[in-house]
Amino acid sequence: MTLKKTAEELSQIEKDSLLLLEKEFKDFNELKNKTKMNSDALIRGLAWLTQKELAETIEQKNSAPGLTGKGKEAVKEGLPERKFLQALKELNGSASLKEIQEKGHLKEELNIAFGTAKKNGFISVQKKGNDLIIEFTGLEKEFLEKKTKEEEFLEKASGGILSFKQLNEEELQMLGILNKRGLIEQKEFTERKTKITEKGLEAIQLLEEVEEQIIALNQKILLSGEWRKKPFKKFNLLDPVPSIFIGKRQPYIQFLNLIRKKLVELGFKEMLAPTIVTEFYNFDVLFQPQNHPARTWTDTYQLKKPSHGALPEKEKVKAIKEAHEFGGVSASNGWGYSWSEIIASKLMPSAHATAHSARQLAQGIEVPGKYFAIARVYRPDVIDATHLVEFNQMDGFIADKELSFRHLLGILKQFALEIAGASKVRFYPDYYPFTEPSVQLSAKHPELGWIEFAGAGMFRPEITENLGIKEPIIAWGMGIDRLAMFKLGIKDIRHLFSESLEYLRNAKIIGVEQ
Repeated sequence: MTLKKTAEELSQIEKDSLLLLEKEFKDFNELKNKTKMNSDALIRGLAWLTQKELAETIEQKNSAPGLTGKGKEAVKEGLPERKFLQALKELNGSASLKEIQEKGHLKEELNIAFGTAKKNGFISVQKKGNDLIIEFTGLEKEFLEKKTKEEEFLEKASGGILSFKQLNEEELQMLGILNKRGLIEQKEFTERKTKITEKGLEAIQLLEEVEEQIIALNQKILLSGEWRKKPFKKFNLLDPVPSIFIGKRQPYIQFLNLIRKKLVELGFKEMLAPTIVTEFYNFDVLFQPQNHPARTWTDTYQLKKPSHGALPEKEKVKAIKEAHEFGGVSASNGWGYSWSEIIASKLMPSAHATAHSARQLAQGIEVPGKYFAIARVYRPDVIDATHLVEFNQMDGFIADKELSFRHLLGILKQFALEIAGASKVRFYPDYYPFTEPSVQLSAKHPELGWIEFAGAGMFRPEITENLGIKEPIIAWGMGIDRLAMFKLGIKDIRHLFSESLEYLRNAKIIGVEQ
């Protein structure tokens, strides 16, 4: 592109910025003082001119005095000695040190405020018992009437970056004092300076030859017919522009929120889902015997401190104990062993979200009723593309008089097809200690093939009848992480928790968040 062409296509911001520049480097504040342009427009103009080689910009590391947190507080509320004297004034000019401290809200700055006031002769001090009585001397009046040089200097420093070169000898001494008091510190900053290039000087000359162009149409231009006499500015709409990344929730959080929203809309109630539970809810209520292999350290995590928690009311504990030992009120024979409250009270991170269903069943449910929980669960495992040791599950159950196993299969299929977006699903017979009959649901991933992501069944009568529930209950536990893999189109479960900015920025938005 020729220089003349470049000059013709300069925007008004670029033209105004170009005319500010000189042959010597000037910093931004110097240029800003020469124009009425706002800061953002000037920054953009200088950047565009530098990109077109009409200007040259350099960056220099520099340091300057700046306010600390205490310094900013002093600018807002006054120096500690001013707060001290103002509090004493409000206490009628005579008070104990403790009263002044409480009135002036003075904490760690009390000592320096007291010392400075005494050093300058603003106060007299007398001991009365265990208290120090502070009184004005009369010298404080002039101090309270106007700001000190220290306060004026702090305000000056709060207005922007000061240059050491701008400070006189008295201010430099004051700087040292304020630095020792922790009100001022040396701050590092990057200083940008810009000057015009030879190419820029030529562009200025060419601007005189460039015919004035119409950048935007308005009513005045249209009515006057001016648009017929002047050329329109040309815009290149094909030039690449920087990508803009909008703020949005992490993709997996979006997915979980969508699931939660859909379930609530369908009439489900969300259950309490604490991270730490007792084995009573994680296993015992679900009729899983205390000698079951899944309850060993190889399949679950245990808490060291505290190691045990509280069990619910005695009637519930007795009902579960009898269910394990001889079947309780159900027709079952139970497991035929001596059930232990100590084992049941052990604390653990929940190994499955069904622990929260067990808690809800023990606390009581509505019939008909629909319940769900989306919860973090923890199990020892080998981490790979479809397994994690810490993951999420969506657990739920429905209680009603007319429910059957076919209803359960229909609900699971609907989850896989409509929520996850799976194209094919399969059901396999399976075994779980707390459901009978039981089923496993698998769905076909386009790259990983068939993946198991749900186990389900009808809650056994040993669970429901011993908790006083007579109606049938269909229940499921779903690996919602794997469900999300389908929806998000990823093939590695670890990617759900990715910190890759590229992935997070470009991930599509799922559903409508509230």
